[in-house]
Amino acid sequence: MSIKDREVLEENLTLEATEMLVRTAELSAVEFLTTILRDEFKDEICVVSSFGAESAVLLHMVAQIDPTTPVIFLNTGKLFGETLRYRDRLQTLLGLTDVRSIGPHPTDLAEKDSNEDLWQKNNDLCCHIRKFLPQQRALKGFKAVLTGRKRFQTTQRSSMQRIEIDDEAAARLRVNPLVDFTLDDLQAYLETHNLPKHPLVKDGYLSIGCMPCTDKVKEGDDYRSGRWSEQDKEECGMHGTEFVYGEGI
Repeated sequence: MSIKDREVLEENLTLEATEMLVRTAELSAVEFLTTILRDEFKDEICVVSSFGAESAVLLHMVAQIDPTTPVIFLNTGKLFGETLRYRDRLQTLLGLTDVRSIGPHPTDLAEKDSNEDLWQKNNDLCCHIRKFLPQQRALKGFKAVLTGRKRFQTTQRSSMQRIEIDDEAAARLRVNPLVDFTLDDLQAYLETHNLPKHPLVKDGYLSIGCMPCTDKVKEGDDYRSGRWSEQDKEECGMHGTEFVYGEGI
């Protein structure tokens, strides 16, 4: 794709996202999500879910609107067993009919992480081959992707919008229905709808990713402080058009 073609595509995507934001500006999260799933991107959208500490909120909303919506679950091969069991429990409880578990390519693992210790040597590269690349393959063909990201989570997310460009080359938009939710909002939703929490939450794991890179959160610390603890890293690179070291989900 030429630079000019890319610029035109980005301009068109930006215009589409802006117009959609204006049309849906006054809608609640559920109303917004209903419009997105039933009108704006019917049969052209999927959900990316980690089945982590807060995932039940968005998944419940989606299931109430259209339980056949594809849900992309990334099994990095380094997840907690509790996360895999929680995925199965929520899939059954919510009636989700199209949960797709994806993983890293065997060739990537053989070439770059044959000893299963890449997370210790280069956690950015580990995220790249275990998260970013598999997700990019899984999202091909979708016009939009739903995420559960919120502004309060990290400094990189503090200014994000409900609708953003996800990938210019793929002409895909990223939709963040819960962008304005606070941690209290999430807890209230879980309680109102009697949704089960991730089993590790009660043990102090408040933001849950891969087992080697997730720690318990100390009392008084930020709830995401257990992710890549004591490292200059907040994100893994999944939410971006390119892998950016030190950035992502």
